[in-house]
Amino acid sequence: MLPLIEQEVLLRHWMTIDEFTNMITISSMLPGSVGINAATFIGYQIAGIYGALVATFGMILPSLLLILLLEHFFKRFQESQVIVAAFYGLRPVIIGLIFYSAIRFTTSLQLLTTINWESICFLGIFLLTLILLRKKKIHPIMIICISGICGAVFFR
Repeated sequence: MLPLIEQEVLLRHWMTIDEFTNMITISSMLPGSVGINAATFIGYQIAGIYGALVATFGMILPSLLLILLLEHFFKRFQESQVIVAAFYGLRPVIIGLIFYSAIRFTTSLQLLTTINWESICFLGIFLLTLILLRKKKIHPIMIICISGICGAVFFR
């Protein structure tokens, strides 16, 4: 969802890339889907409380209807080799979209263009996050709190 949301927001000039990056950061920390949180935030920024409600409803309704429809057919065809193969084929696309979002998020911070104290700290926090999540199995909420503290210390 993030590449699609980014494209629409930037195309319509609702936000700058820096504002979008900050909004995604906030949306990622809130409970719930990043897409829904982002839509609510953007809707509120554009048209106030009614914009937030319409944007949230607009994000939820199509997905809800599609899931209900797919659920009906999926029960019938879940053993089908075609369906199993299709889901297997979708996995790399999802990984690619997540990877694309990560690269866009990073390049919007202009950290890949220069080597300085901020970029070194950024990469350090990034690597520490990967290690803590993968090897130490620390809860993501703790990682967010630790990263916020590191950011407050290193990026002042």
